[in-house]
Amino acid sequence: MTDTATTEQASTEQATERVQLSSAVPDGYRRVINLDGYVARAVEQPLGDVIKLRASQLNGCTYCVDMHSVDLQDGGYPLRKVFAVSAWRESPWFSGRERTALELTEAVTLIHQGGVSDELYARSVAEFGEEGYADLILAIGTINLWNRIAVPTHLRPPAL
Repeated sequence: MTDTATTEQASTEQATERVQLSSAVPDGYRRVINLDGYVARAVEQPLGDVIKLRASQLNGCTYCVDMHSVDLQDGGYPLRKVFAVSAWRESPWFSGRERTALELTEAVTLIHQGGVSDELYARSVAEFGEEGYADLILAIGTINLWNRIAVPTHLRPPAL
């Protein structure tokens, strides 16, 4: 099989959606939706969608990257800033608050790389307060759960 044929076969296999959790386990799926609703109310916008976009980029979740990029754009977030989320450390466009949330998002999403340092914890609590920090942890955990639902079920964004 040629490299092109292998790539086409992999693309075809990836395009086929798998089991839909909402049908297979509706009670569990509703509980995830309820948690998502809580964090949507608890975390300010557009910061919540920035967090969701960054975690989804790290997790390679095309469905969620598409959704949260569109949500940010539809909410009036500058498109150039949406594009820069993946390179936020080098970008001049992010506030200190956004930078702290993005750094926390990366530390929690990539928890196996050392977790949340004491220094990042202290900065996060100083910026968001204890309750705000706790809500951010729930928000980051929730988007990571959504990514872990969408990726193995091959959930795909709508066609262009």
